[in-house]
Amino acid sequence: MVSFQADFTFSQLAMKLALFLLAVLIVAPLSAQNTGIIAPQTPQVTVPARGEVKVTPDRATIQIGVQTRATTASAATVENAKKQRSVIEALRALGLMASQITTTNYNVYPEQRYEQNREPVITGYNVTNTLLIDVPKLSLVGPVIDAVIAKGANMVTSLQFIASNSEIARREAIAIAVKKARADAEAAVHAAGGTLVGLVEINVGAYYPPPNRPMEMMRTAISAQADTPINPGELTVTVDVSTRWSFIPGGR
Repeated sequence: MVSFQADFTFSQLAMKLALFLLAVLIVAPLSAQNTGIIAPQTPQVTVPARGEVKVTPDRATIQIGVQTRATTASAATVENAKKQRSVIEALRALGLMASQITTTNYNVYPEQRYEQNREPVITGYNVTNTLLIDVPKLSLVGPVIDAVIAKGANMVTSLQFIASNSEIARREAIAIAVKKARADAEAAVHAAGGTLVGLVEINVGAYYPPPNRPMEMMRTAISAQADTPINPGELTVTVDVSTRWSFIPGGR
C-alpha cells in the first residue's frame, strides 16, 4: 500500500513538471513580444527628383474656328456652313484625310442689348464652328493656317507641337530623375556622416506633356498671300519621381 502511494505521488510530480515546462515554452515568446522592445530599423531618407529631356517635334495639331454673325440665326448658320465647307475643302486639297479633321465645337448664341428697366433686345446671332486639325508633318503647319484663313476661318485658338518619340523621352526622363535622386540621397547621408545602403521604394509621378501654345487671331482681313512662318523649337518632357533610400548612420 505504501509503495502504491509513492508511485502515484511520483507520477503526479512528473505530470506537473511536464505541464510547467509546456507553460514556460508557450508564455516565454508571448512575454518577449509584450516587452515593448522593437528591433531597431534601418534609417531612411526620402528624396524627390525631376527629370527633363528635350525632344524635337515632328507633327502638330491646330484648332481653328469659323465665326459668323447675322441678324437671324438661320442666316448666320447658312453663312457659317458655307465658309466651313470651303475650309474643309482647302484642307483636303493639302492632302489631309477626313480622319485628321474633327469638329470639336458648334455653338449658336444670340447677341443682346441691355437697357435699364427693359427686357434685353436680341440684336443678332453668332455661330461658331471649331475644327481640330491633325497635321502629320511640320512643313504643312504654315500652309494649313494660310489656307483656312483664306477660306473664311477667323479664329486660330491653339497650336500644339507633338513629338512622336515622346514615350522614349519619358523613359529617359525617369532614368535621369532616379540618378538625381540617388545623388541627392548620397549627398544628404554623407553630410550626416552615414553610408547609403540602397533603394527601398520608388514612385514615378505624372508625365507633364508640353502645353498648348495659344494663338489668337483678330477677326480682320488677313492677306492670303502671306506665308505664315512656324518655328516649333524644342519640347521638354518632364517626369517627377519620389524615392526612399536606407542608410547606416555615422557612429556605428
